[in-house]
Amino acid sequence: MAIYLDSAIISEAQAASKFGWISGITTNPTLLAKTDLPPDTTLKKLAQLISGEIYYQLMASDFEGMVAEGKAAFALIGRQTVLKVPATAAGFQTVAYLSPEIPCAVTAIYGASQAAVSAAAGAKYAIAYVNRATRLLGDGFALVRDMASVLRGSNTEILAASVKSPAEAVATLQAGANHLTLPFDVLQAMAVHELSQQTVDEFAKNGRGILG
Repeated sequence: MAIYLDSAIISEAQAASKFGWISGITTNPTLLAKTDLPPDTTLKKLAQLISGEIYYQLMASDFEGMVAEGKAAFALIGRQTVLKVPATAAGFQTVAYLSPEIPCAVTAIYGASQAAVSAAAGAKYAIAYVNRATRLLGDGFALVRDMASVLRGSNTEILAASVKSPAEAVATLQAGANHLTLPFDVLQAMAVHELSQQTVDEFAKNGRGILG
């Protein structure tokens, strides 16, 4: 299982890079628009901060445009690149064309049939927007379960996005997601629990260690 930071904010990436357990960074056009830097500058800086995968989502809507944008992203980011390709007819065609050379993740999946096509096209990841799917379809966890059932035995893994709390993250993993990408506040919240700190405080008050 891998956990990613879902952000294009450099300060958040800097902080997350120090955690030691972040596998990479996922971005999308909306996140890149929240920074004052040009997208190419942001992506370069993110790649310098994190040694793992850097996800870039294609903005083009046609096959030729997607291929050109995907190759440009790969030239910019290098071997860390994962292309987020929308689950459209042109998107699946792009994944089939580019995936032998550049890892691809099909994004904005709202049906298990799209997960099946993602696997057939050679996608490394199939992305489910869990919270958004709950709002639009009624049950984002059911979507993840259906995707997991379809993808079982394939080489395509589920990356869960649009996760708004640690509880939602856990439920998503229990539903069959392989990986999570989380906003910075949820990322921080995943690692803490008030009872854990209470226990540590008790040890500190009553215990002894080798460094005194």
